Amino acid sequence: MEFEQGLILGILATMVGMFLWGRWRHDMVALGALLACVVFGLVPSAVAFSGFGHPAVITVACVLVLSRALQASGAVDLVVSKVMPANAGPLLTIAVLTGIGALLSGFMNNVGALALLMPVGLQVAQRQQLPPGRVLMPLAFGSILGGMTTMVGTPPNLIVSGFRSETGMGSFTMFDFTPVGIVVAVAGVLFVVLLARYLVPARERSGAEEFDTGTYITEARVTKGSKAVGKTLREVEDALEEHEAQVLGLVRNEVRVNAPQGNRVVQAGDILVIEAEPEELGAALSDLDLKLEEAKPRAKADTVTPEDTVEAGQDKDDSEGEEEEEDNDKDNDKEEKKSDDDNILVEVTILPGSALVDYTASRLRLRTRYGINLLAVSRLGRRSVARLRTMRFRAGDVLLLQGAEDAINDFASEMGGVPLAARSLRIPDKRKTLLSSLILLLAVAGAALGLLPAAISFAGGVLATMVLRTLPLRAVYDAIDWPVIVLLGALIPVATAMETTGTAALVAGFLLDSVAQGHAVIGLAVVLVVTMTLSDLMNNAATAAIMCPVAIGAASQLGVSADPYLMAVAVGASCAFLTPIGHQNNTLILGPGGFRFGDYWRLGLPLEVLVVLVAVPMLLWVWPL
Repeated sequence: MEFEQGLILGILATMVGMFLWGRWRHDMVALGALLACVVFGLVPSAVAFSGFGHPAVITVACVLVLSRALQASGAVDLVVSKVMPANAGPLLTIAVLTGIGALLSGFMNNVGALALLMPVGLQVAQRQQLPPGRVLMPLAFGSILGGMTTMVGTPPNLIVSGFRSETGMGSFTMFDFTPVGIVVAVAGVLFVVLLARYLVPARERSGAEEFDTGTYITEARVTKGSKAVGKTLREVEDALEEHEAQVLGLVRNEVRVNAPQGNRVVQAGDILVIEAEPEELGAALSDLDLKLEEAKPRAKADTVTPEDTVEAGQDKDDSEGEEEEEDNDKDNDKEEKKSDDDNILVEVTILPGSALVDYTASRLRLRTRYGINLLAVSRLGRRSVARLRTMRFRAGDVLLLQGAEDAINDFASEMGGVPLAARSLRIPDKRKTLLSSLILLLAVAGAALGLLPAAISFAGGVLATMVLRTLPLRAVYDAIDWPVIVLLGALIPVATAMETTGTAALVAGFLLDSVAQGHAVIGLAVVLVVTMTLSDLMNNAATAAIMCPVAIGAASQLGVSADPYLMAVAVGASCAFLTPIGHQNNTLILGPGGFRFGDYWRLGLPLEVLVVLVAVPMLLWVWPL
């Protein structure tokens, strides 16, 4: 092993370790790996950022935009409403829903497809009296499987196509992935639909009706001699914080103030609505000389309504929001005295890559920015309000929000969340529905027929989307998952360095000599299994970028065609079913399904075995060695 090879293997090992640790986002780790390669001379500085102009990166960005336009148009809602059976049994209903998810994922971003169908899945689970996870896990796995059926279905396919082009063989075409991908997808969808009832744990997620089990909702009157008189609500909340008590609302002159502003001054005669643990309630009230008006325990089966809960966990805003909250009191009164009848409780799942990730409740300033309240967070199927203000949100968390429906929907759209309430069918503009569908169809046709390179064809589709305004211009840039773009742009030069230093050939030789022992078919299976294993542990696009040079090197050493090996990478990178971190869709169903980390492998492991058993013969048949 040469020094450069050892160096890049060390950088790659560190990068994979950082991916698994999860302390920093994938794009940050990938950018760090790229800069390390530049500093040590493994990647020339002149081409360090050439990956950002790579056709695969451009195509991924364009597909995300076209997918968002299709989502926003209501076309998918229309298809679902027409296709979903009305009075069928659970097996047929889940099969149809999963099939729709797989089909959509072949032509649009599979995370977007799942986000659109997940509320429908929850509605199906409720109607069929099934645990939500037994509908959501087949749906999530089906949408992942569907992505492997076309070149634009998932980023790994685009990366594989790009690496083939760099070998001088030209890129794969739009439907080169279909023969193998569709057989694997159909087999996988049938498997998860038929066996989900036996292999998916019957976990019940914590719904809004099970918000809390042991806290007290207390009304405390502010007497004339109380220490709270003359203080702002923020100061009162600071005093209560050490007792883990929280101000939920304020009653003044028989008017209930929903989500009161932190700069509001407390007056004698006010009633503070406080939530506290039983053992802390007495100390919290005595510290401020508050008089107990009424206290009632919330039993486990109690239903939380807008009338008895207002704001849990957002009792202290960052200094960032102080200027925003110093508005005119008169305006505050006008806005805050809206009828509670307009408020609803909605659960919102945090999407992977959402702007909410790593935020705390105190930094969100939901009251001032959106007029909504954060009531609780569900993580790994367990609901919590303790220390909610300091909890850093993660992808897959479920937020229980209270407020006007439009406000919650605006918040979810802007910050990257999926409301779990069933949506009514909304088609804002039939013209946009038709145009967005036609634009996507023409972009796919242009690439599939070889009229234009895929990147150019889909970039043309984005331009048409902007010109025809099927998606607002600002939303075009919001639709792009920038962390994924940075990840891809950073890793492509690193993967090229693996080839130029001979590291890819070194790793391929090790796998072939120690495992495959020079047998091409076994080598193909090894590449597939190794890719699937890495994809279960780290981002699938990063896995494809790392494994493509290895696959090409393995094929070169065996003297066989690189095509089946590259296709094995494409299939393996798209099959991450063992953990909630392997694929964004797995993360997305974590909270709504009430899942735990170890729940995925029960269905995922036999599914991955099935993928290997189906994919290897299909690869050898469609792409002979």
